[in-house]
Amino acid sequence: MSFRDNLSRARGHIVMILALILGLLLVMWLETLGEPEPIAGNGPDVMQPFLDLEPLPLAIRGESSERDLEHAEIAWTYFRNNVNDKTGLANSVHNYPSTTMWETGSYLVAILSAERLGLIEDAEAQDRIARVLNSLSKLRLFQDLLPNKAYHTGTLQLVNYANQPVELGLGWSALDIARIVGTLGLVERNHPDLAPEVEALLGRWRLDRMVKDGELIGTNVTNDDIRENQEGRVGYEQYAAKAMMSFGFDVYRAYDVAGDLMVKQVEGHPIPVDTRLHRASTPAFVVSEPYLFDGLEFGFDDRSRRFATAIYRAQEARHADTGKLTAVTESHLSEAPYFAYSTIWGGGAPWAVMTFQGERIDSRRTMATKAAFGWDALFGTEYTAQLVDAVEGFADPEKGWPEGIYEETGEVNGSTTANTNAVVLAALAFKATGPLTRVAP
Repeated sequence: MSFRDNLSRARGHIVMILALILGLLLVMWLETLGEPEPIAGNGPDVMQPFLDLEPLPLAIRGESSERDLEHAEIAWTYFRNNVNDKTGLANSVHNYPSTTMWETGSYLVAILSAERLGLIEDAEAQDRIARVLNSLSKLRLFQDLLPNKAYHTGTLQLVNYANQPVELGLGWSALDIARIVGTLGLVERNHPDLAPEVEALLGRWRLDRMVKDGELIGTNVTNDDIRENQEGRVGYEQYAAKAMMSFGFDVYRAYDVAGDLMVKQVEGHPIPVDTRLHRASTPAFVVSEPYLFDGLEFGFDDRSRRFATAIYRAQEARHADTGKLTAVTESHLSEAPYFAYSTIWGGGAPWAVMTFQGERIDSRRTMATKAAFGWDALFGTEYTAQLVDAVEGFADPEKGWPEGIYEETGEVNGSTTANTNAVVLAALAFKATGPLTRVAP
C-alpha cells in the first residue's frame, strides 16, 4: 500500500490529534487572558525581599551622655524661642507664627522628650501640654468637623499657607490630624492626669469623618469647592494608621501595604515604594521621616523595622559608593521653593529631590539633621555616628538645629523648624529610655 493510501486512512486520527493540540493551546491562552502586566516587585511575594533581610537591632543605650544633653539643650532652645506666650502653641518655623496639626504634634513630642531628658521639670511639662490642649479646644474647626490645615499661633485664626486669615479654611489633612492624635496618645501614657482633657478634645473632633472603608480621608478646597480624597502613601499611611488604631478607629486598609506596594532596588537594597501616584500625577516619594517617627514614638513593628532597615542601608550604601554623606527626608529649605522631599526613591527614580508639585530639584538635596539624629538613635552604627559628627558644627546654641547641609555646595540649609528640633529631642530621649510610648522608668 502506498504512503498516500496510508495517509488517507489515518487522516481521521491526525485530525483528532491536531484538534486536541489546538484545544489545549486555546485553554492555556484563555487562562491568561486579561491578566495585568506584573508591576516590579508586586504580587503575593511582595514582602519576600524584606523577610529575607536581617533587620538591624535597636540601639537603646539606657543613658544620656554629656554630649547628648548638650545637643538636646540646643534643640529645646528652638521651643524656648518659638512658643507663643498667649496661646502656648509653637511656630512651625523660626519666628513664623503659623502651625499645623503635624507641627503641634511635634511640639508635644518635644515637651515629652525634654521632660525625659531632664531639661524641664514634670510640672513645666504638664503646664505646657495643658496650655496646648486649652488652645486646641478653642480652635474654630473646618466646617465644625476637624482642625483646619493651618492656624495662626498667636490669634488661633484659620489661615492659608501664607498665614493670612481665610473664612472657609483649607480643609483638613488626615495625616496631620492622625499625627497629633498619636502624640495625644503619648500624652495620656506619660501624663495620665491630663487624660480627661485629651478625651474631651478628641470627643469634640469628628474623627470618624476622616475614616472611610478602612482608609484615611482628607479634604481640599479649590475655589470654595470641597473635595474628599484618600490620604497617605506607604510609610506615612501606616504611621498614621497606628495613631488612629490606638484610639479604636478601624483603618485596616491604611495599615495594610500589600495592595499598594512594589519593590525597587536602590544601591542593592529593596525599597518599599507605593504603586499609587503622588497628586495623581507623580510616582510616590520614599523618605526617612515616617520610619523615624514610628520607631522613636511608637516603637517599630516587625514590618516597619524591616522597611526602615532597608531604607537606612540604601543611604549608607550610597555613601560607601560615592563618598557623599546621605541622610535624606523631607525638609524645609532656606530658599525658594522652601520645601522639598529628598527621596531614596521618588518621581520614578532613585535619589530624586522633588517639590510637592512634582518638579525635580536635585541641587537642593539636604543631608538632614533630623535623619542623622534619628537613624543614630535607632540603629547606632559607625555610619550614623559620622552623620551626627557632620551636622554638629552647624548647630546654633541661640536658635536651635538647622535643617541640615546642602549636598551640592556643603553650605548649611539654615531653615530652623519645629519638626527637626523635635526629632532631635525624640532621638536623644530614645537613646536613654526607648520609644515615647513606653512610660519612662
